[in-house]
Amino acid sequence: MSIQKHQILNLLLRSWPHGTVAVTSWLKEQGVSRQLAVQYQKSSWITSIGQGAFIQVGDRVDWMGGVYALQSELHLPVHVGGRTALQMQGAAHFLPMGVGHPTFLFGLKRSLPKWFTKYAWNHPVHNIYTNSFAYQGSTGLTEKDLGTYSIQLSTRELAMLEVLFLIGTYETYDHAVLLMEGLHTLRPDMVQELLEKCSSVKVKRLFMYLAEHFDHPWVKRLDLSKVDFGRGKRMLAGGGQFDSKYNISVPKIAQ
Repeated sequence: MSIQKHQILNLLLRSWPHGTVAVTSWLKEQGVSRQLAVQYQKSSWITSIGQGAFIQVGDRVDWMGGVYALQSELHLPVHVGGRTALQMQGAAHFLPMGVGHPTFLFGLKRSLPKWFTKYAWNHPVHNIYTNSFAYQGSTGLTEKDLGTYSIQLSTRELAMLEVLFLIGTYETYDHAVLLMEGLHTLRPDMVQELLEKCSSVKVKRLFMYLAEHFDHPWVKRLDLSKVDFGRGKRMLAGGGQFDSKYNISVPKIAQ
């Protein structure tokens, strides 16, 4: 390998965060052409995990390193959300997060790249698209520092709304109740903004029903007159108890 190619390789490895995926477009920005990438593979510096995606040989890369590439290299509007975001912020430590338990991504309207969806991550990854939440800009999003890199995920406030949205598909009501019970330090200004922007009547009603059931202190600082709770009744489960304030039928919460 020529001196120039060694220099490019050294620069590449210094700028490539350990534990992450590098995509072809990012490699090109670092001066690595497709042909040069092939040479680096033959020299056992990098290895392909799918079309257009690479990791460093000997590096340990999990789904979070893949999400880093989606966000920071491909600039896709996708973030870690729901239960996964709560777990990563220590707000769901009593729920399982080991190998095999699902990871939830939100916000992307189209399919994820095949190298991401086909790779054998330790967690099954579900990409959820919904227009029920305001995903423009950084509303409800935060950064999680993972040492050599960081990824974007939902704040606890937005993540809880996303959990409620998934009830009946990927989440259970009982898990949602457990999660809401522990969220006694949510930021009322963030909750207010997200409730005003949320378009799902059922999610907003259920969120407030559970928050008031647990008498969270931040509830008193909300101005619910600015929140559109819609009209008519909503039902989460047949045979549940009916809450007349929010016009919603829900399973009875165990005491």
